[in-house]
Amino acid sequence: MPSLPFTARNLLAPMEGVTDPLFRRLVLDLHSPNDLGGTFTEFLRVSNQARTARTIQEHLGPQGPIPVGLQLMGSASEALIQTARTAVDSGVKLIDLNFGCPSKGALKGCAGSSLLDDPKSLEGVVADIHAAVGEQVPVTAKLRAGGEDDELLEDLIRAACAGGAAMVTLHARTRREAYAPLAPWERLARAVAASSVPLCGNGGINTHQDFERMRSETGCQYAMVGRAALGNPWIFSGHEPDAAECADFLLSYADGLLARNAPLRGTVSRLKQLLRHWSVGGIAEGPDGRRSWLHERDPNKVMDRLHALQTDLQPAHRFGQ
Repeated sequence: MPSLPFTARNLLAPMEGVTDPLFRRLVLDLHSPNDLGGTFTEFLRVSNQARTARTIQEHLGPQGPIPVGLQLMGSASEALIQTARTAVDSGVKLIDLNFGCPSKGALKGCAGSSLLDDPKSLEGVVADIHAAVGEQVPVTAKLRAGGEDDELLEDLIRAACAGGAAMVTLHARTRREAYAPLAPWERLARAVAASSVPLCGNGGINTHQDFERMRSETGCQYAMVGRAALGNPWIFSGHEPDAAECADFLLSYADGLLARNAPLRGTVSRLKQLLRHWSVGGIAEGPDGRRSWLHERDPNKVMDRLHALQTDLQPAHRFGQ
């Protein structure tokens, strides 16, 4: 079985509608491979028709020293298999299978977290992809602790391992719990005990120190963060940015969106998606600080405010300098 390509034990989670190539590149550019070991694309949905090499490359974006795996979600076996083969032929170094998406669309399509109720079918999907490309690249699986409850947790972990997963990532919440504040880490310890391959824990990481705490308390070999990285893109290194650095990151994100011909109002909406979670640099402290960004209706005022904060940043520290 090919070895996992990660360069460190802290990983960035795939997040639909957020971790596109632009956001990933900006976060990866902040870190060395010793701090951030790898990440994944937001899931590429595969229905009844295989995805093309061009679509796969657009989803991946430019590659650098920190590995980016391609995450696939679907249940149509032949289309999923062909997409995985096309991805590997296109140079993808890692395939991840999404069994955790709790959206209604995924459930209707018998994909994502719908398979959490059927460990045998989950095993079959992993086995199909492993048989197709598992000799060339690692095939990993990302799942939740269960559907309505966690009674099948160990069965799900063993199913993914039996199918040939090189690593299993467990989001500690169930599908029903969605993104509830509490992510019970004892479930991660149960998963480690049931797994025959490296286990990556996900859920409940809010600070840089939480990475090591999760590994220490649960036995997970890897730790993955999602939403907290939206509010602190430096979380993998522990660097504490000031307001100017935060503004520079956000403006670089905005510049990238505008360069793709996104409208200004839509661009600022994407910025607010990050500002809703922002936790560093003092730019959104307290409910009033955050509200002042989120409730501003004039997109030009949001941009002007960020530019004013950015002026204190030394030019050599700016993105692209």
